[in-house]
Amino acid sequence: MKTPDIDLPEGVERHFGETPESVAQSLAVAVAAFLRQRLVSADRVSLVVSGGSTPVPFFAALSEQELDWERVDVLLADERWVEEDDPASNTRVVRERLLTGQASAARFLPLKRGGRTPVDGLAEVLAGLQGLTLPLDVVILGMGNDGHTASLFPDAPELARGMNALLSELVVAMTPPSQPHPRISLSRPVLGTARFTALHLKGRDKLETLQRALSDTDDVLAMPIRAFLKPGLQVFWSP
Repeated sequence: MKTPDIDLPEGVERHFGETPESVAQSLAVAVAAFLRQRLVSADRVSLVVSGGSTPVPFFAALSEQELDWERVDVLLADERWVEEDDPASNTRVVRERLLTGQASAARFLPLKRGGRTPVDGLAEVLAGLQGLTLPLDVVILGMGNDGHTASLFPDAPELARGMNALLSELVVAMTPPSQPHPRISLSRPVLGTARFTALHLKGRDKLETLQRALSDTDDVLAMPIRAFLKPGLQVFWSP
């Protein structure tokens, strides 16, 4: 397979592979190695993952990695405000595909808590994240073809707040009209200061979206992923 031609910013590393499984394995190995190194000096480490179908092979590969999972805090970058048994729940996917085998010993910090809406449940969400140490250790982002990442959607009325680099809040309630469910999302300053950040993509369409995002990296509200296209980012892509 010919490597796709895309110019990434200086300091952004590419990891392009031929299959979703091979790229997922490479990402899992890199994440586990980073967390092992962090655990040499840290009591606990944090791992933020994204939902959807793209990360599923990564979850499977990571769950098999040798790691002191009892000292790992796992949470989602965002979540739909639905019950865990709902087909739209990312929490369900993480529990079923990542928190298995050795990885079942990890501590999971769900973003969906009680309350009819994310705003109603915000205090409970924050209470559940009190033990989380910042900056985050590892953040694995995804990206939609509208340029959103986590639940930082371009059409969300709360986007400017969630993208405010000076925001001190961990999470933001998001209600993008384009989406069928309200959402809860980690904020840009929390996601953007991780020690290790990867963007995990699959499909030629995602490369086209990434190219569009790179065409004007200053307009982060039009395509929120632009805020994370900076030195230190690692891009993992497969067809």
